[in-house]
Amino acid sequence: MTKMISWNVNGLRACIKKGFLDYFNEVDADIFCIQESKL
Repeated sequence: MTKMISWNVNGLRACIKKGFLDYFNEVDADIFCIQESKL
């Protein structure tokens, strides 16, 4: 089964400070999408 994760971030630097890299390594996803949406 393919594991895909989509994460809406509010600035990549802030995301990394909040533990994104640790989470990224834990989930072991096949596809990992990162986007930033502003309205």
